[in-house]
Amino acid sequence: MSGALDHGVWPWFVLIVFGFLPSEIWRLMSVFFARGLDESSEWVVWVRAVATALLAGVVAKLLLSPNGALAAIPLWARLGAMALGMSAFFLAGRRSILVAIVVAEAVLVASGYWAV
Repeated sequence: MSGALDHGVWPWFVLIVFGFLPSEIWRLMSVFFARGLDESSEWVVWVRAVATALLAGVVAKLLLSPNGALAAIPLWARLGAMALGMSAFFLAGRRSILVAIVVAEAVLVASGYWAV
């Protein structure tokens, strides 16, 4: 008997059904509900502030108390990567998030290579 469960496809199925689809439904609904909203309304400004605060909390958690492979990189290197990434963001011509991420990741990878 050679079903999908025997070939190792079921973890991908579980990942899609329980990981991707529940969050993707909310994203899709937000696109439809946000069409007519004024970007300067108090509600949208509040939602943006909450989202920014949540993202800042996740970044702080990753920097100050990481787990996994990131824990092997010293704190000074993680903070340096963040500082260099932010500097690259502000120095880039159009404040490019992609440039900031690439610079910060390069510093983290180099730090991980030399730290281990």
